[in-house]
Amino acid sequence: MRYLAAFTAVCALSLGALPAIAVEELSWGDLVPPDALGLGDMQQPTHDLSSLADTLSEEEFGDPAVQMQPSAPVVATLDGREVKLPGYIVPLGINADGTVSEFLLVPYFGACIHVPPPPSNQIVHVQSAKGIELAALYQPFWVTGAMQVEHVESDLANAGYRIADANVEPYSY
Repeated sequence: MRYLAAFTAVCALSLGALPAIAVEELSWGDLVPPDALGLGDMQQPTHDLSSLADTLSEEEFGDPAVQMQPSAPVVATLDGREVKLPGYIVPLGINADGTVSEFLLVPYFGACIHVPPPPSNQIVHVQSAKGIELAALYQPFWVTGAMQVEHVESDLANAGYRIADANVEPYSY
């Protein structure tokens, strides 16, 4: 019996000695390469569609609902890193139980619904094992997981990054 207790103690100490995976908290600026177009230089979203014709000429700027930078440059060194990023959820579908588990994570509320969608390097395609209730989608969330630098296309917009098997929790101020 004494040997079993000693073995259990050694196993517990060994497991505790495993290095924890470091999670890096990112901001949206970290997803844009330093030599790329700055966040402040991007076209701002249009919320009042009644004035859209006055501000944008389709001949000059193209269709205002089309993503201006669907293949924006990404930060390759983020590939495979465990990250935590705050943002808003844009659902890509609704599960049978009324929850969302596949979505685009974006830096501001209404992105991809107001026009134009942000550049692809400001959108993360996320899949979560645990669904988020539709009523909760108006609040910001933290998304944590392994970042993949991967181009993902959807009907709403293209994403430059992907996090599969993400942990999603409400953002606390």
